[in-house]
Amino acid sequence: MSGSQDGLLKRHRVPFDGAFSIRELPCDPPEDTPSKKELEDELDDLVDRLEKLQQRLFADERFAVLAVFQAMDAAGKDSTIRKVFSGVNPAGFRVHAFGRPGQLELRHDFLRRVVLRLPERGKIGIFNRSHYEEVLVVRVHPEFLDAQHLPGVDVKRIWDDRFESIRNFEQHLSRNGTAVVKFWLNVSRKEQKKRFISRIEEADKNWKFRLGDLDDRERWEDFQAAYESMLKATSRPCAPWYAIPADDKAYMRVAVARIMVATLEELDPRFPEVDAAQSRELKEG
Repeated sequence: MSGSQDGLLKRHRVPFDGAFSIRELPCDPPEDTPSKKELEDELDDLVDRLEKLQQRLFADERFAVLAVFQAMDAAGKDSTIRKVFSGVNPAGFRVHAFGRPGQLELRHDFLRRVVLRLPERGKIGIFNRSHYEEVLVVRVHPEFLDAQHLPGVDVKRIWDDRFESIRNFEQHLSRNGTAVVKFWLNVSRKEQKKRFISRIEEADKNWKFRLGDLDDRERWEDFQAAYESMLKATSRPCAPWYAIPADDKAYMRVAVARIMVATLEELDPRFPEVDAAQSRELKEG
């Protein structure tokens, strides 16, 4: 890994020791950020590099990559996923967006539905929202626990228990060849309001707006507290969180793309080597 890549990872990586405050994390890009045109050019280059690395990952079949995206509404998850992964081969790429769990899902443990969507070796999987909703939305709205019919729920303890389950789950994935990388897109309340207004005023964005967005906005501080607890408890070397400033979409997309490229380069997937006998067979075939 180059020094510049390592510096980028450290700049946005949530510490593994929990020694940070969410209020200290920037929503704006760093002062040394290049121009928008330079960011767009860099993103094009990163998309190409990611496409080549995905080819090697697909052929290697030793590793999988799981990228998790969490954020407040209007932070830009959908557009970031669309832009960063625009060049990858769909055959080796899956996106799953997790909404409110259904009745069957509520009859199982909270990790089951994401286990069913994990990428197999050789592929990149994207979770647009994820198992972390169970320590975010459900924590802000603990009444949702009633529908889960859990035995002996202790609301004061359940979040730490779920953090432990998540850490063990992601450690298990790492041990078995799945690289887990997690992005929290950190949008400010001011910028979120601006984007909500845009969704209302621009006809082609009306479909993105729902009244529930305003309910969550009213609980902004509660969500921020839930995110802080989550980030502190679950950013670990085997599954790091990256807090990406989200008020500038061009910078946000480049930061995500840089980290994805660095993650794949760290895995160093390789094309299988063809020995002499196999080479002869191919030529004769």
